[in-house]
Amino acid sequence: MLNLKNRFIMAPVKLGYSDGTGVVTERHLKFYERRNRNIGAIIPEPFYMDAGLRELPAQMGADDDKKLAGLSRLTVTIHQHGAKAFAHLNHPGRMANPRLPGNYFWSSTGNACENGGAVPQIMDRTMMDRVVQLFVSSAERVVKAGFDGIELQLGHGYLLAQFLSPGVNDRTDAYGGSMENRFRFPLEVVQAVMGAVDVPVIIRISGDEMVPDGIHLDEMIQLSLKLEGLGVAAIHVSAGSACSTPPWFFQHMFVPKGKTWELAGGIKGKVHIPVIFVGQINTAEDIDHLIREYGAEYLAMGRSLVADPDFPGKYLHQVSGIIRPCLACAEGCLGGVKSGAGLGCVVNYELGKDYQPLTGAEKKGHYAVIGGGLAGMQAAITLNERGHQVDLFEKDKLGGQFNLAYLPPKKGSLKRLVTYYEEALRSHHINVIHKEAQAADVTTPAYDGVIMATGAVPAVPPIRGLHEFYWTEFLDDEQLPRDQKVLVIGGGLIGIEVASKLVDAGNQVIIVEMLEEIARGMEMIEKAMTLKKLEARETEIFLGHKVVEVNEDRVIITGKEGQKTLTGIDKIVIAAGMKSNVPFEKAGSVPVYFTGDAEHVGKAQDAIQGAYKLAGNL
Repeated sequence: MLNLKNRFIMAPVKLGYSDGTGVVTERHLKFYERRNRNIGAIIPEPFYMDAGLRELPAQMGADDDKKLAGLSRLTVTIHQHGAKAFAHLNHPGRMANPRLPGNYFWSSTGNACENGGAVPQIMDRTMMDRVVQLFVSSAERVVKAGFDGIELQLGHGYLLAQFLSPGVNDRTDAYGGSMENRFRFPLEVVQAVMGAVDVPVIIRISGDEMVPDGIHLDEMIQLSLKLEGLGVAAIHVSAGSACSTPPWFFQHMFVPKGKTWELAGGIKGKVHIPVIFVGQINTAEDIDHLIREYGAEYLAMGRSLVADPDFPGKYLHQVSGIIRPCLACAEGCLGGVKSGAGLGCVVNYELGKDYQPLTGAEKKGHYAVIGGGLAGMQAAITLNERGHQVDLFEKDKLGGQFNLAYLPPKKGSLKRLVTYYEEALRSHHINVIHKEAQAADVTTPAYDGVIMATGAVPAVPPIRGLHEFYWTEFLDDEQLPRDQKVLVIGGGLIGIEVASKLVDAGNQVIIVEMLEEIARGMEMIEKAMTLKKLEARETEIFLGHKVVEVNEDRVIITGKEGQKTLTGIDKIVIAAGMKSNVPFEKAGSVPVYFTGDAEHVGKAQDAIQGAYKLAGNL
């Protein structure tokens, strides 16, 4: 039995906060301390069990006794308010990071992951025994450090799933072929761990790998029944594979919410032990639905607790405030970990590297914030929380250019961020003035300060003969052309998202990008899926080219190989970058501060964190 104080569990989310030695750091402790109050259990990020099995250079380890002191501090931190601590143990197999020196690669197969990676060695019995020993010794170590239970990873395309999956396991011995044979080694690991430690053991599985020849629900029901027979405490049901279906593994906004819940529900109907539901549980309505429709006993949330550490407390009415939404975008969390900066979050400024908790302003003032985009709204809220009086000027719709962000295909979840800020402005009783602010509006009478958060405008390159063009208008369904030939000038984030919308409407699209890189600035999962779609729709992409002339429906482009004429062009989209929009830089004697794109063009995460930092220091 898990015996948790409530149904909420923090799922393992990779942080990348270690120092390269695998030890627990102060940054880890602060992260989990912020999330330990209104939660039943926390499963920290996956621990590596051998220094040659790391997924990240800054991953936590449980591979030797030198880590015990830090792991013990971690369990003490998690336990502070009654949460339990479960250690997630995982062997990546062929999914160990090939860029990390000293890593080695074992698997049920000799084939590399189709998404890239090292060619693994096919495991023999000696290797299997070594893996079993790694699981056992790591399990004993984490229990010694005070962990209340263990979660074993049998899903997501990692080593034990590489044995389970018929699409990966191509062995012809007693550990391959039939379902019973493919189950054999993973079950040996489970039995060995359960025999070595006297704590509850949770098993995490992929209910479906979302590939035709991979793991599917029918076999995972059979596996779950066997695991129940062994006495495991719960089954944690996710989906996908880090190798073959990363969007499902990361529960990206491009995959439909609710599929993992269906898989968990299918298993819950067949076993008598608890089943843990997971996957894009990021609204109070999701929780209500899972309890009502599935009778869910336990709910695991990962990135939604990155976005709002108080999510369970707010749902349980133990913490006041509006739930800050996880957008399922993977931009700050996955992007930060992959870049080496460590886990961040688009919407949660607390994870910014320069974050400082707010303090009340020593001298209360009256501030004008010009621009109601993300930066402007965050600045207004932060000023208000510090005790300042705030007027927010917005000439159009609150949300600014982020109102365009949720218009491309499959990005509708982003709209919830604008809704969140609108609700937050109302709850803080911030005065919103719907007009285009001029210098006179902030000098008569004079404010104590002005925050310029007026965003950016498109940069239009000098092209001979260019008179009529579009920017993001085609993201609006009412303005979207159909069955036309459209030239998109610029292959960055905006250009590719407009192109994606255009091809969905049956348009023939040509993209001309001056640089040699396509889709720069786009989150990696969205980039991979969108470029795959554009390729399937036969989109022409010219890299290292620029447009030099437009003559009616003829467009001349030039590159290393000389000039080329594109004919029959019906419409032209300019997506060649952005530049800061600053309507005025001075306002008499009133200090003017700049934030968001008005300071420098960046991403949503930069705008929110920059506005919080600026307003927190005024």
